[in-house]
Amino acid sequence: MEYIKNFSKGMGMGGWLTNYKRFNVLPPDKRMDITIGDMEHFDSFITERDIEYIASLGMDHIRLGFDQIVIEESPYKYRENILNILRLFVSWCKKYNIRPILNLHKAIGNYCDISDENGLMQSDELKKRFIALWMKLEETFHNEEDVCFELLNEVVNSTAEEWNMLYHNTVSSIRTLNPSRIIIIGSIEWNSPNHLKDLEILDDKNIIYTFHFYAPYEFTHQQGVLQERTLYYNRKMPYPTNDIQLYKDYYRLMGNTTAYNDFERMDIEFLRKCLTPVGEFIKAHPDKMLWCSEFGTIRHCKITYRENWMNDMITLMKEMNIPYCVWNYLSTPNDGNRFSLVDDDNRLILSDRMAKIIRGETE
Repeated sequence: MEYIKNFSKGMGMGGWLTNYKRFNVLPPDKRMDITIGDMEHFDSFITERDIEYIASLGMDHIRLGFDQIVIEESPYKYRENILNILRLFVSWCKKYNIRPILNLHKAIGNYCDISDENGLMQSDELKKRFIALWMKLEETFHNEEDVCFELLNEVVNSTAEEWNMLYHNTVSSIRTLNPSRIIIIGSIEWNSPNHLKDLEILDDKNIIYTFHFYAPYEFTHQQGVLQERTLYYNRKMPYPTNDIQLYKDYYRLMGNTTAYNDFERMDIEFLRKCLTPVGEFIKAHPDKMLWCSEFGTIRHCKITYRENWMNDMITLMKEMNIPYCVWNYLSTPNDGNRFSLVDDDNRLILSDRMAKIIRGETE
């Protein structure tokens, strides 16, 4: 695969300009509002000290998630104070030799955690606003060549054909202003590795392809409050374990009696099998860069199990020569699924072992 500078091991940053509220609790007519409290949060949640600390952990890039409604005050009109926050973030990254990646985490019509907030791919107007937003960001950061654009986090409610067309049109528009901007594209169905094969690959050396990884879901999202199945199962899950029955029980509760029949334990070999489509993509496109932009475990999972899973995951990324970005630096209490890797109060990594693992010092 091709590689670029400062794109080896990164930290995801949610909770600041995305996932600052539990949107699914709000009535539909209030979800798109930005309140005074929201603005105070945007102005204060992350400071230069956080960027300095992430750099001290050995990370070389930060994937900053943001929502369209945070930047877009109204159609085709943008909040200058939020653009200034992004400019400040980019300046901090430059100071500490961190590559900034701007990730549109939630686009209007594509809220990956709210099933009824959809329609981006089916609305000509929403698609025009989507492209216009990225054109505004290209104009804003035109002279900042280190900044990467990740067009959309976890595409949902879309066919591969619909997404391929929108991302092609967005790339083409950006290319009229900047032929060398690094643009990042993921697959449909929440950036599933299984749908990497459905992406139409562009003849463009400045495109990076990406996927997310959360298998086994009942472990990484155990007792999560946003997904009905993990909430319903409501069970603490270990990793690794010889007791595969714990995992079989989850699917049996959903009516699936064949899940995990090929496995006697839950460990790195299960993760390896789940990554088979990733290996196939690399084999099919050896000249393209592939990046695992998001993976992690829910905060209330036992820290030892979180470390074990993260160690195995990064071990596999290193084996496959795939750059990676862990999720997530710090979530707010309003985020239904908290994946924080640092303590809420002192903002220090939750364990020395976790710090070593995310640096790539796996065991």
